[in-house]
Amino acid sequence: MQTRFSISTVVALVLLALLALVPTASQVFQDPFLLTLFTRIVILALAAVSLNFILGYGGLVSFGHAAFIGVGGYTVGIMAKHEVYAAWAQWPLALLMSAIVALIMGLLSLRTRGIFFIMITLALAQLVYYMGNGAYAYGGDDGLTILRRSDFAGLIDLKHRPSFYYLCWALLCLALYLCHRVVNSRFGMVLQGAKSNDRRMAAIGFPVFRYRLAAFVIAGTTCGMAGVLLANHTDFVSPALMHWTRSGDLIVMVVLGGMGSLFGPLFGALSFLALEEILSSYTEYWKLFFGPMLVLVVIFARGGIDGALQRGHGGILLAILAGFVLLHGIHLFYEDLWYIPAALIAATIALAVIANRGVRRLP
Repeated sequence: MQTRFSISTVVALVLLALLALVPTASQVFQDPFLLTLFTRIVILALAAVSLNFILGYGGLVSFGHAAFIGVGGYTVGIMAKHEVYAAWAQWPLALLMSAIVALIMGLLSLRTRGIFFIMITLALAQLVYYMGNGAYAYGGDDGLTILRRSDFAGLIDLKHRPSFYYLCWALLCLALYLCHRVVNSRFGMVLQGAKSNDRRMAAIGFPVFRYRLAAFVIAGTTCGMAGVLLANHTDFVSPALMHWTRSGDLIVMVVLGGMGSLFGPLFGALSFLALEEILSSYTEYWKLFFGPMLVLVVIFARGGIDGALQRGHGGILLAILAGFVLLHGIHLFYEDLWYIPAALIAATIALAVIANRGVRRLP
């Protein structure tokens, strides 16, 4: 039986505390981009938490989860275009629309399982994507610019970037807390039982379809909140928010961090977006390098980053992190000498392999 505060929980709490210091660090280092980057990380971590709720705990591999980001974002954008800026009107309607779309998608897709469920969620999400493409009154494929952020009647100024960041951070913490409570409730136990054997759960009297549908709606509504925040963050929405590749990015975040773990989506979102930022500074084809790294994580790090922490491999993770930080620092000084960062990547991987073998040989 695990202790109440496992090593991954301690690391996650420390990480959340460090994330709370990002606005201060941005001011100290006079780097506005730092706050912009971490605001995006926090928002997408919220979306990853919602996906992990049905993927990690429910076993529902949804390839259309990003559609709810688009629904939430477009609701805010469309209302802003019609000069309705009150958050008390925008945000509840955005959540309601996300819940309705999730309900419809769930009713159509949850009667299937396996690859059929994946393909139906993908098809329905692409349908929502092409509806956004065809909405020429709201920018169509070019997207829609939001001239004013949501207005909280003076209580919170979303134009003040640190205030907006802390709002996103607080909502992420709230989502993690609620996810913990729901997963450990009777509802969550039934959902996890259905993941293991849905026919057995149905045989003992639980309406599995209803439980899964409720979980799907909860996840879609939470992801819609991430869309609301992302629309206010970028002051822009476009159909690209709903493309299936965005759903793939969310799945990668969950897998990288650890499916079925409370803080896995947080670890995954932070790692994914940080690696994207670092690797894209070398080449626009950064996914060619990120792909093999993800494959290595899936093969050798069962349970993702959270699983590695639980098995006591935190030292190896810190060594890899230190290697990438060193790599990025060297790259800033030797921008044209690409072979130096490449050599450092090879050295980092080699050291990680050696350290991993050394840990395994310990008694």
